[in-house]
Amino acid sequence: MELGSRVGEALAARGLQLATAESCTGGWVGQVMTMVPGSSAWYDRGFITYSNRAKQEMLGVLAATLRQDGAVSEATVREMVEGTLARSAAQVALAVSGVAGPGGGSPGRPVGTVCLAWGLVSGARRAVTLQLPGDRDTVRRASVIAALWGVLDLLAKG
Repeated sequence: MELGSRVGEALAARGLQLATAESCTGGWVGQVMTMVPGSSAWYDRGFITYSNRAKQEMLGVLAATLRQDGAVSEATVREMVEGTLARSAAQVALAVSGVAGPGGGSPGRPVGTVCLAWGLVSGARRAVTLQLPGDRDTVRRASVIAALWGVLDLLAKG
């Protein structure tokens, strides 16, 4: 994927590594990144934390955050980013959690709700919630694209 190459070039130009924390995308961001030859220079690792338990055990997401805000929330993806930075050698992290469908939605979080967060070890943080249209594959694909564009945006703004 061309976008993965662009992210890799931006990371390499700054001497940075990326680590990912994925829920609804199930490792798809990591797959896109590692499809690029030479990605071991700028991709450190990926955490696939599909369940709440995995989010807690692997990334240190607080049970209280999951109870209070839910797995699909900016609070949760922010904690996923913090855990990713703390548990990897990377200086850049991204996290994604969402409701890809076709089921699992609720009035407050309908199918297509996706929360993303990005962070730099130097301190910059950002999180957004998107409402993505389409079926499961379309929502997941759009989530991967949004996650990678978010890395480029974070690196550009520092």
